Amino acid sequence: MGGNWGMLREEWVICTITQLHIIKVEADYIHHKWLLDEMGLIRYAAFLGGVVLLGHHLLDMLYSKHPLHFGGDVDSKFEGVRQAFQQNFIDGWEAEGASAAVFVKGRKVVDVWGGYADKQAARTWKKDTMTVVFSTTKAVAAVCIALLADRGRLKYDDLVSKHWPGFAKNGKENITIEWIMSHMAGLHYFDTPITEEMAYSHELMRKVIEDEAPKVAPGRSSGYHPFTYGWLVDQIVRHTDEKKRGIGQFLREEITQPHGIDFHIGLASSEEYRVARVSLPQLSGLIGEAWHDKRIARQIYNFWTSDKNSPMMRAISNPSWLNVATQCTVNNPDQHFMEQAGALGIGNARSLAAIFNLFVNGRIVSEKTLSLLKKPVNNETDFVLQLEAVKGHGFFYAPLVGDEVSG
Repeated sequence: MGGNWGMLREEWVICTITQLHIIKVEADYIHHKWLLDEMGLIRYAAFLGGVVLLGHHLLDMLYSKHPLHFGGDVDSKFEGVRQAFQQNFIDGWEAEGASAAVFVKGRKVVDVWGGYADKQAARTWKKDTMTVVFSTTKAVAAVCIALLADRGRLKYDDLVSKHWPGFAKNGKENITIEWIMSHMAGLHYFDTPITEEMAYSHELMRKVIEDEAPKVAPGRSSGYHPFTYGWLVDQIVRHTDEKKRGIGQFLREEITQPHGIDFHIGLASSEEYRVARVSLPQLSGLIGEAWHDKRIARQIYNFWTSDKNSPMMRAISNPSWLNVATQCTVNNPDQHFMEQAGALGIGNARSLAAIFNLFVNGRIVSEKTLSLLKKPVNNETDFVLQLEAVKGHGFFYAPLVGDEVSG
């Protein structure tokens, strides 16, 4: 997936946004006799390489050639960051548009953007261009939960049913808020097919969740909740916020509007014109990413080899209309208006970096709460992603130098 990440440490906050996201490439097993002979592997490699090059050429023909376009400002000490950002476009790593931002010790030192919000339409990426940020939305939602915890409205080890009695049905009575935040609730998918009508109604989604049962024993292992996390967290906010606001309204009124931050979970229709179109990557670019990053290669392999009943495929197949793997349904403006805190946040690198700059520097929650959030909850192989992952409190963590963590 195109890089969109933020460092959770006091000195630095770095965010990047790109329009590209990983696709699933369906591959039928090729039954050719020549695959079995002595030169089969070489011939297959040559065949695959030819397919990749042909695909790259055909897809490239779909795009008119446009000049490179860049904007933004950097502190003089960080000119190298601007150069590296622009080099990504020159070298072909960024085929469309992107933005990047860096805060150091509370001060913005990098704010750059480049490329096109819609390359086929020759619409350039501007300072106020936004894009769907996919699962980075989960971390922003986790900030909202942290703020509610900091205010004493909830505790991470509270049973969800303490605040939401109806949740306790069908074997969910022992699930804690932390288990949901750490993807340990066993609710990585819903059996009920989620329609767009349901997704627009928090009351319908409340009833769906109450009727669901865990798919695995809660609290024992961690399995990524790609979409269900968003609806679960929204309901936790609604049941713990004294004003009973949803996640989008809570974020807007408590964090983004007071600080002038341009990030949204549930976009106003008047702002739709600023949203960049998300593009599927060319196959050659996907292979290049996998070649340079073994973790991406493993994700692609796991995706390709998962059958339809695997935890991964079950988790990403419902709702069917929210497809972030093989289609670009997220370009549908109707989805941008949803308060879906698992995948449909909209912003840019500057807005994400601004949120986490405030967060890690104690301007949203207290140092006591921050200290808690720096401690991961689980470190194990995620049974949905089939990758090692360190999680806790709604964040993914990655080791840095010393005891700091990022997520």
